[in-house]
Amino acid sequence: MRIVVTLDVMIARRKIKAKDLAERIGITEANLSLLRTGKVKGVRFETLAKLCEALDCKPGDLLDSETGGAAQ
Repeated sequence: MRIVVTLDVMIARRKIKAKDLAERIGITEANLSLLRTGKVKGVRFETLAKLCEALDCKPGDLLDSETGGAAQ
């Protein structure tokens, strides 16, 4: 199973600029970009909570899962 970050979808739905979101939650635009593309190995619960508060959503709205291609 693979965790997929769907932050871009929520940013688009909320019609907020990534730059404004990064400023609002107190992280750099570079770190937000890494989160948006899923190029991070982890995310702090504090950061996840700030994202959810700023975007008025739940963690499940920002994260999803994908199963591998193996047959079962």
